[in-house]
Amino acid sequence: MKDFQINIKIELAALWTSATFCYLYGDYFELYTPEKVESLISGENVLNSPMNLLIASLIMVVPPLMILASLMLKPLPNKWLNIIFGAIFTMMMVLIAFGSLTPWYSFYVFLAIVEAILTTIIVWKAIKWPKESIEAHY
Repeated sequence: MKDFQINIKIELAALWTSATFCYLYGDYFELYTPEKVESLISGENVLNSPMNLLIASLIMVVPPLMILASLMLKPLPNKWLNIIFGAIFTMMMVLIAFGSLTPWYSFYVFLAIVEAILTTIIVWKAIKWPKESIEAHY
């Protein structure tokens, strides 16, 4: 069996895709926790205002846009956006994991840990971006 080198852009896009799916599954599975549906109906939840929904949307649009950015941007801005957003999302997931330590949210902690690992790998791969790839474009 012969293996081949995968382009760094494709690796980063695949990592962001995996992280995005974990975010989506976590939010979907949260609908099955006790009293979640009732809080959505009553409006007594963290996304209880237009501004909170907009802020959540601004945060959650980043991972899917990073899939596209990882494939489309030139190497240098690509590298730095992956480092910056990868680090931000890693920190967010670590905070969420520690803030969700209850039996009903063990799935959320698990997914947050997986997400933090994926975004840490994104940061690491971006830091180690092959030099010849960056220099060839500038």
